[in-house]
Amino acid sequence: MQRYRLTVDKFLDHAAKWHETSCVVSASPGGQADRMAYAQLRDRSRRVSGAMLDLGLKQGDRVATLAWNTLDHLTAYYAATCVGLVCHTLNPRMRVTHLIEMVREAQDRWIMIGAGLQPLARELLAECPSLEAVILLDGQAAEQESQERVRSWSLEELLRSFGRPGSWGDFEEEAPAGLCYTSGTIGKPRGVLYTHRSNYLHTLRALQADAVALTAEDTVLVAVPMFHANGWGFPFVAPAVGANMVLPGRSVDPIHLHDLIVSERVTLAAAVQTVWLALVDHLEETGGELPTLRRIIIGGSSCPEALLKRIEERLDVRVQTSWGMTELSPMGTIEPPNVPPHPGPRASGRLPMGLDLRLVDADGRALPEQRMRVGRLMVKGASVADRYFNDPEPALDAAGYFDTGDLAIIDEAGNLTITGRTKGLIKSGGEWINPREIEDIIGALPQVALVAVVGQPHAKWGERPVLIVEPRREHAIDPETLLSVLRGRVPDWWLPDRVVITKKMPLAATGKIDKQRLSAELTESQPGR
Repeated sequence: MQRYRLTVDKFLDHAAKWHETSCVVSASPGGQADRMAYAQLRDRSRRVSGAMLDLGLKQGDRVATLAWNTLDHLTAYYAATCVGLVCHTLNPRMRVTHLIEMVREAQDRWIMIGAGLQPLARELLAECPSLEAVILLDGQAAEQESQERVRSWSLEELLRSFGRPGSWGDFEEEAPAGLCYTSGTIGKPRGVLYTHRSNYLHTLRALQADAVALTAEDTVLVAVPMFHANGWGFPFVAPAVGANMVLPGRSVDPIHLHDLIVSERVTLAAAVQTVWLALVDHLEETGGELPTLRRIIIGGSSCPEALLKRIEERLDVRVQTSWGMTELSPMGTIEPPNVPPHPGPRASGRLPMGLDLRLVDADGRALPEQRMRVGRLMVKGASVADRYFNDPEPALDAAGYFDTGDLAIIDEAGNLTITGRTKGLIKSGGEWINPREIEDIIGALPQVALVAVVGQPHAKWGERPVLIVEPRREHAIDPETLLSVLRGRVPDWWLPDRVVITKKMPLAATGKIDKQRLSAELTESQPGR
């Protein structure tokens, strides 16, 4: 057989050659949509690749991006990875101290900056001596930086001055392609280094008929951030089949998303549950419709049953729940698009070909019965990290499985349900409380938008649970009513000591509830502090 390297340049090459009428659309609220055919995107990305090489970057060097979901960010994805550089996507919503640590650890040489992010980038430049060049994206004009060591161009200036086509794919498939840090909602962010091979095989897995199942007839709205976990893989999945791709810029405002879905005739959209909650609220207020939308993929965190039902009934779509992690590239399980959901509470879907799961006990021993038993979830596959960036120690057990840190159950049909986080359990009086069980009960209430349970230090019991709830619009919630819902459904000693009603739940950039921040805020609000 021919030697055919599994590298990500193949995706854009394929789209440019065989899907000439398909394109990428990028639009910010109130602005004119930028539209670019895949062939144009390929040519533009190749010219940026050539500029990178001509200005001294070499294979294996890291190029950071600090940007939103735009055409220029997608250009940077392919320009860097396709000549053997590493595209290090930075999360603009993280604390600057974390970003500084990431850039220093990665030793990024260039940074490509999206609209409105120059002030944050200046803080990084001042603290990260490895950065040598700044590229301004999204039509921004280059500024003369105060540091003499840093060169600065707008992307258009770079193309005019140095833009010659670079040669793509001249490296091995095991070469690194991307670097992304975990969201840090539970612990310190840790880097995951993707390879071309892992991204290629992840793309094939996502395209299976029982997974994302994208086709050339689809138009996909990517409302998940491109700066996190490969944008759920859509920057590779869409061109791999020649699907139209719609990028909403920085905004996931419901009015903006509604306009894009209607004007671009979107058939599939992906985002975390908070985005869909806001969109459904907007449509219920305005009476708007989304006639072309057929499917929605939800991930990031568990979605209450009541919200799933609201979305499917109001939008007349099929919701595919999913589970994944940065360390999985990121897709793990997903509900098949054409199979009715299994009876009972919705799971996080089934496992596409290319991964394997197993459940273990607290000592790491495989459970003798892998169905209908709660265990610690382990995963193995070609797009699963074997260690964290710059960590010499493997993150795998003796059998080669990665510890997800999740507690899960797998039913007889192979559907996975995450039941909690091993690090998120609350130890009270020497016994464990699972916040996920409380969250599922409260999250099912129609008047509840978001819910979280976190542990707080207690002098007698070690830790006690605190329930935090964000009500749906115009709904008033009585804390005692919430506790009465829990009584009889969880052990009495699981009942939260406090109920906090908040107008706005703190969210990480990925849409997950930021429990670290919640815990810190609760601690600061305690009397005597």
